[in-house]
Amino acid sequence: MKDTLLYYQAALHGKLLRLTESDPEEGMATAEYAIGTIAAAAFAGVLLVVVKSGGIKAALTALIKQALQI
Repeated sequence: MKDTLLYYQAALHGKLLRLTESDPEEGMATAEYAIGTIAAAAFAGVLLVVVKSGGIKAALTALIKQALQI
């Protein structure tokens, strides 16, 4: 009985050591990708609103027409 208890105590101690030695930044890459994706989508939304505005749309149309004439 005492040997079994010592075996489980050693096994638990080993698992606790592995848990405390893990990198505290582990798993942050996924959160960083999520924040980057949200920021890119927000930027695309703002850009879409700006490009669809009257003045910018006219300037882009004139630029494209001038480029196609050459």
